[in-house]
Amino acid sequence: MTAPELEAYLHAHIPLSAAMQVSVRAVEADAVTLAAPLAPNINHRETVFGGSASAVGILAAWSLLHTRMLSEGLHVRLVIQSNAMAYDKPIFGAFTARSSLAEPDQWPRFMRMLARMRRARMRVNSVLESDGHVVGRLTGEFVALA
Repeated sequence: MTAPELEAYLHAHIPLSAAMQVSVRAVEADAVTLAAPLAPNINHRETVFGGSASAVGILAAWSLLHTRMLSEGLHVRLVIQSNAMAYDKPIFGAFTARSSLAEPDQWPRFMRMLARMRRARMRVNSVLESDGHVVGRLTGEFVALA
C-alpha cells in the first residue's frame, strides 16, 4: 500500500483522521509515519491537544499493522485493546508519529497464532516528534481478528 492509498483509506474509513488533517509521510515494511498540523488539533494553550497526539500515535501504530497484514494478503479486523501515552514535551506546531513493532522478532509467532487461533495480539510503538525533538511516545496493544 502506498502513502497516498493509505491516506485515502484513513480519511474514508476513519473520518477523524480527515478532520485532524492527518497525512501519510511514509509507508515502509517496518514503519509508518503520519503527520498532522497544529491548527485542527490545537488546545486552549495553543499547543496540540493531548487527545490529538494520542490519536495520531494510535493511527500510526494501527496503520503499520494494517499495511503489514495487507502485504501478507490478509484482510483482518484490527482493534486496539489498550495503550499508554507519555507526553514528553508540549507540541507547539506540526508533528509526526512514526510507528514500529515493539518486538519485531515476535512477528512470526503473531502470524502463527493468527492462523491457528484466528486472533493474535501485537504491541506497536509510536514516537511523536516535532521540530526535531521527541515530544511523546505511545505503546499500544492491538488485536487482529481473522
